[in-house]
Amino acid sequence: MATGRNHRPATRSRGIPEATVARLPLYLRALTALSERSVPTVSSEELAAAAGVNSAKLRKDFSYLGSYGTRGVGYDVEYLVYQISRELGLTQDWPVVIVGIGNLGAALANYGGFASRGFRVAALIDADPAMAGKPVAGIAVQHTDELEKIIEENGVSIGVIATPAGAAQQVCDRLVAAGVTSILNFAPTVLSVPEGVDVRKVDLSIELQILAFHEQRKAGEEPAAAAGPVAGSGAAAGSGAAAVEAAAGAARAGARKASASAASGGPEGDVPAVMPA
Repeated sequence: MATGRNHRPATRSRGIPEATVARLPLYLRALTALSERSVPTVSSEELAAAAGVNSAKLRKDFSYLGSYGTRGVGYDVEYLVYQISRELGLTQDWPVVIVGIGNLGAALANYGGFASRGFRVAALIDADPAMAGKPVAGIAVQHTDELEKIIEENGVSIGVIATPAGAAQQVCDRLVAAGVTSILNFAPTVLSVPEGVDVRKVDLSIELQILAFHEQRKAGEEPAAAAGPVAGSGAAAGSGAAAVEAAAGAARAGARKASASAASGGPEGDVPAVMPA
């Protein structure tokens, strides 16, 4: 089977917008669920609803792939699964290295969805000498001294960084120097990379803060609606305090839920979404 080093997806050369590329995994996930239920065809409206997007946007996205569906019938599910998988480069084997095998790195290593989505964990790497040789998810952890050799021997082009923030840039530099051209960064820091290297940052704390903002807004709107147009400044101050408390509660609850999700791989074995494409 082909490996990732010499076979990169053609989405950019074919002029597919980045926003469309970011939605393709959503469509693929919805289509895979339909395929598993032996659903032969699906309308743009049904698929858009399952993927959580607008149907007009879905049809526009699929037009970049050359898929227009059949009027009165819809889209062929199996063909779309193949077409999107091919466009994303998932019809080949992508060897991946995970650097940093702490709690998060170990959870990622145990994630069962990599293989079914076209990715193979080629190696687990950690700087702690005490970790060397220890099996995690059936794979023996190797020391960072072996990083360049591992990348070369396995033809790795995708690296996952799950180290503390202070070590992330150095690890990133070594990955890039060894030939890695795509990096998924779970470390809470911004990485500097040269032209031609793609980085996707996953930050749970940012996503939780965004959710806390929305919870605060919702908590503030509900008392205001109940009080009506004559609510005074005292009521506004009370609702503001309630909003802050609600946001804090939401953040605490979200953190507990997200922590459990990261440790278990998510409610359906999924790695948490961008926190987090």
